[in-house]
Amino acid sequence: MGEPLNVGIVGCGTIVGQYLSSLRRLEGVALVAVADLDAERARAVAKEWDGDVRAVGVDELLAAEDVDLVLNLTVPAAHADIALKAIAAGKHVYGEKPLAATTGEAHTVLESARQAGVVVGCAPDTVLGTGIQTARKAIDDGLVGRPVAATATMVTPGHERWHPNPDFYYAPGGGPLLDMGPYYVTALVTLLGPVASVIGAASRPRPEREIGSGSRAGERVPVSVDTHVTGVLVHESGALSTLLVSFDAVATHAANIEVHGPRGTLAVPDPNHFAGDTRLFRLGADAWETLPVSAGYVDSGRGYGIADLAAALPAREPRASGTLAYHVLDVMESLLASAASGTSVTVSSRAARPESVPLTDLSRPGV
Repeated sequence: MGEPLNVGIVGCGTIVGQYLSSLRRLEGVALVAVADLDAERARAVAKEWDGDVRAVGVDELLAAEDVDLVLNLTVPAAHADIALKAIAAGKHVYGEKPLAATTGEAHTVLESARQAGVVVGCAPDTVLGTGIQTARKAIDDGLVGRPVAATATMVTPGHERWHPNPDFYYAPGGGPLLDMGPYYVTALVTLLGPVASVIGAASRPRPEREIGSGSRAGERVPVSVDTHVTGVLVHESGALSTLLVSFDAVATHAANIEVHGPRGTLAVPDPNHFAGDTRLFRLGADAWETLPVSAGYVDSGRGYGIADLAAALPAREPRASGTLAYHVLDVMESLLASAASGTSVTVSSRAARPESVPLTDLSRPGV
């Protein structure tokens, strides 16, 4: 094995802990530096690594010669700015979802990376885990026949109940579609292929939300995005996916994702998780059966997309690619445009269905 891909993190907020857990275990990548606008948060992260990681300013990290890839964990509104600065410094970029706040910004990121000869990857990489990949293999093996339709459902009463600083969930770039939709739309594209057109509807029942925890408990946050979005995605394959994402509903009995075909129905695990049971109800059967784990990165977590990117260089595009993330963002933006206009919207971008992931363990030996 060659030299590891050295990673520098920009943004040390709530999500960073999940990435740190994976980066400790992964072969092929090494964390060398962290930065945050709050320097104390960066120092706290560096301290966890017993001096092996240095806390620096954002500009210093972007310029560092030993940083090969910038892991961009900033808020959505800053994704494009940090990505473009990293690309200008000759770094590969892997970002949290969405790729950027708008498809216009995302296009600039991808075009800049193409011209600079660097690679862009983007979350979610949950689809690389054993849950979604086992479901994909079941579809590829013909267990449901040719997929006709799918449903994807995510409902929650709102992140302000648990998140101490939920403002960005209700600002442009947030909302249930751009926050949680990437998991579901990326999974649907992974399972059924790219989307050709969409038709949607959306609502915004409450003008503000009350923070339920932390030092700001009781403070009200204005809502400037739609908080309940539903629609139909028409895949190039002909399959129709019905999507519902909401910050306005309490609970549901619906499966996270179901895929229907003439030979059976597949219940797909939560696309916000890396594992979970894939269940199949075959035509003529009397009950659901749980399929054995048969594909995907074993015991994976956030950051496995970076290891996949490192392994892909320079031969192929990473599975959690910027191209896929752009298509997913385009689908979601088109869905919101359709909801606003009341008409079907053609999705202009395309992304190839990512390569499947064989059953693989990427953990360092002994970890």
